[in-house]
Amino acid sequence: MIAHDRAVGARWVAGADEAGRGCLAGPLVAAAVLLDLDSIGVAEIRALGALNDSKQHDHAAREALLPIVMETAKRVVVVSRSARGIDERGLHKTNLAALRESLMRVARPGCICLIDGFEVPPFEHQQRAVVGGDGLSAAIAAASIVAKVTRDRLMVRAGEQLPNWGFGAHFGYSTPAHREAILEHGVSPLHRMSFQSTAYQQLAL
Repeated sequence: MIAHDRAVGARWVAGADEAGRGCLAGPLVAAAVLLDLDSIGVAEIRALGALNDSKQHDHAAREALLPIVMETAKRVVVVSRSARGIDERGLHKTNLAALRESLMRVARPGCICLIDGFEVPPFEHQQRAVVGGDGLSAAIAAASIVAKVTRDRLMVRAGEQLPNWGFGAHFGYSTPAHREAILEHGVSPLHRMSFQSTAYQQLAL
């Protein structure tokens, strides 16, 4: 993955990814990570050797990787967008705006920005969409870890405050247990009502 980013041809590479795009409830969380490839040596490469798309790791592995990413990166930014904001502006528009903001806040002169799967609205730095980037690019994979761990922690706390929906177990994704909770308890303030989901169609809203 470091070799992929070195092939971009810049010393400074920023990667961005998001977590929670496909959830029924909770925020969308975007993260951006800036790497200085000239400062990454053998020790850092070994430490980052387990980097991969966050979905390929279990909870414990992601938690173990987070401090390694935080120590290696030169800058890390997390941007969160609420369920109400997603409902008001639409998921895709909200996602692109969050990714763009996170990159704008980590990028520096001479930086090339890599985004998992999408180009964001233009800004002052070069950008490239990398299809499957969270499995190819160290910077994007690092951002994937940051976004996923941050969002999971937010949903665990939400589950403590709103115990009826079990957010700490399914993190807002459309699982059978989550759909059953919606049927039994209705929707919470964290649910995205703009989604066309059978989980909502079962309710007399």
